[in-house]
Amino acid sequence: MADVKCILGPFDVALEEPVYFNITPNADGKTIQSVEMINGFVHRGMESIVLRKNFLQNLIITEKVCGLCSNNHPFTYCMAVEKLSHITIPKRAAYLRVIADETKRVASHLFNVAMLAHLLKRHTLMGSLLEAREHFQDIKEQIWGNRMDLSANVIGGVKYDLNSEKIAFMKEKMVLTRTALEAIVHIFETDESLKKRIQGVGVLPHEKALSLGVVGPVARASGVNNDVRFCAPYAVYDALSFKVITRSEGDVYARAMVRLYEIFESMSLLEQAFDALPEGEIALHVKSVVQKGEATSRSEAPRGELMYYLKSNGSQKPERMKWRVPSYMNWEALKVMLKDNAIEDVALIFNSIDPCISCSER
Repeated sequence: MADVKCILGPFDVALEEPVYFNITPNADGKTIQSVEMINGFVHRGMESIVLRKNFLQNLIITEKVCGLCSNNHPFTYCMAVEKLSHITIPKRAAYLRVIADETKRVASHLFNVAMLAHLLKRHTLMGSLLEAREHFQDIKEQIWGNRMDLSANVIGGVKYDLNSEKIAFMKEKMVLTRTALEAIVHIFETDESLKKRIQGVGVLPHEKALSLGVVGPVARASGVNNDVRFCAPYAVYDALSFKVITRSEGDVYARAMVRLYEIFESMSLLEQAFDALPEGEIALHVKSVVQKGEATSRSEAPRGELMYYLKSNGSQKPERMKWRVPSYMNWEALKVMLKDNAIEDVALIFNSIDPCISCSER
């Protein structure tokens, strides 16, 4: 029976992106002995495209790498350009960057856990999660004019600002979100049938998490604290207080709970940023020509550490530009998570790393 192959695909078993799972089952025919994941079907050649565009044009391209992490890409790209050009952005702009980023984190985490509820066929719970997310979708539409891509960042700062009315609107929506989230967390903590379904499923032990270098909620659910906001603060995260959420179980349940509790921390960060938001400019007027040299930057995207590498020869276009996305780092861990689990749990486990095929196949 072990020689029989089980193929899942061509579409992502959790989301509608193309990926194959070539599974070798154990002798029982129901659990997984090994798995080979085959992707590469949506390669867009973005790392080649950006070499033909100037630094300002690439700001728009980086936002198209991924929808849920769409703010982190231009944010991290801008930090690399600013490092090359020795630019220090205004303090108000740094706070506004954090506000945009934490807003996206909340919406991203709620979406992922909603997809978990969908795969569990808990449609009422899924509806509650998506309704909670709608409050932050309303925030994005009201503040940035778009429910997905915010276009908040520019080289040298941001291109949006907040006033007292907009902050009051965001706070009102956050109160509604917090109330809904508390009820959702209560379900996850007390519903024994739900917990039984996902506890002990797709376990990634602490040692494996370290050796594989996983990032984001996947790492923190296995007891690894590598949150870039805490370990290597950028923007104004060193001036803000938050708790890094970690758990030790390393299973699907733990990864969901890390995301849910991180939402509370993100809303706390937003409240602190509102209260500490200084007066001043929101952007510098900078030249479009970037100085010659190399720079790296990194940020904590909703899925984990995002890194950018930038090389400039002093012209208007980058000589080399590369980014390492969180899903790339978490991908290999699936082979550990899936082994000896039920074939029917592939979708649950795959969704628990919050995969982005488009990010990985840029």
